[in-house]
Amino acid sequence: MSDKNLRTRAELVRLRREQERAQDIQRATRQATKPVPPLVARAPKPRKKLAAPKPAGDKRRFQIALSMPRGNLRSVEAPKILRPRLGWRALSFAFIVLCGMALYLMFTLPEFRASEARVSGNQILTSAEINSAIRVTDQPVFMLMPSELETRLRLNYPELTAVQATVSFPNTLSIRVFERKPVVRWEQADGYTWIAEDGVAFRPRGEMEGLISVVANSAPPALEGAADPLTPTPFISVEMVRALQGLAWRVPPGEAILYDEAYGFGWNDPRGWRAYFGATADNIDLKMRVYEQMVVSLTQRGIRPALINVTYPTAPYYRMDQ
Repeated sequence: MSDKNLRTRAELVRLRREQERAQDIQRATRQATKPVPPLVARAPKPRKKLAAPKPAGDKRRFQIALSMPRGNLRSVEAPKILRPRLGWRALSFAFIVLCGMALYLMFTLPEFRASEARVSGNQILTSAEINSAIRVTDQPVFMLMPSELETRLRLNYPELTAVQATVSFPNTLSIRVFERKPVVRWEQADGYTWIAEDGVAFRPRGEMEGLISVVANSAPPALEGAADPLTPTPFISVEMVRALQGLAWRVPPGEAILYDEAYGFGWNDPRGWRAYFGATADNIDLKMRVYEQMVVSLTQRGIRPALINVTYPTAPYYRMDQ
């Protein structure tokens, strides 16, 4: 294609663009010079009436229309209620305050303070003695430790084998005790004590009938302590208690059982001598038969001994006055 044809085409395009631009200018001029139509006020449209709600039951509803200028109509919002927000710190503080007040009241109010303990099961000890040992009067009841009270009583009174302490609110303390029963009245060195079946000795309280009376000229052999630290060390062995129980009903009327560390238990025979049978309960019946046979034999021979010892029934012997 030659340069002449290119220039002719370019001129045609330019000419077409100028014609389109001239047409746009003419349309804009006609639009701008077009007369404005007069404004006509429109009648307001009637508002639709809302149907009144049906009354429920006997309740009546009333609607009141307030006349307000349209220009001042604004949406009326209900006032917002500020709700306090409690965080975990505030709750913790309130809980601590309540606990502090509760503790203060429990420490100060007399309703939470213990009075004298209610004691049961006691026959030897008195309630006053038990209360004097535990010393809980006017103390806060929630501070009392039952195990501590039980230990204190057993350490103070060896006649107790067991103690049960119970604390109940608001201020009640109950104590049940289990006592040892005395079976032996042991007299030694111008004094005497009571001894139970397990060999434990404790302070006597007056005189009691039915006890086995023993007069000792020496102390019994020392014994080892019990495994339980709350159980007192026995004063005499259980074997010695059994020996006394076996000899008690064979003692001559009006005589007490004697104790000697070398010979054991015996008594003063009204026929003029002293008899001993050892400190064990073995072969008590055999010992008594051997003893009576020795008395008959000595009497027939006109022998009046000062001592007859049947600790070993297979080897009894007697002694004369020196």
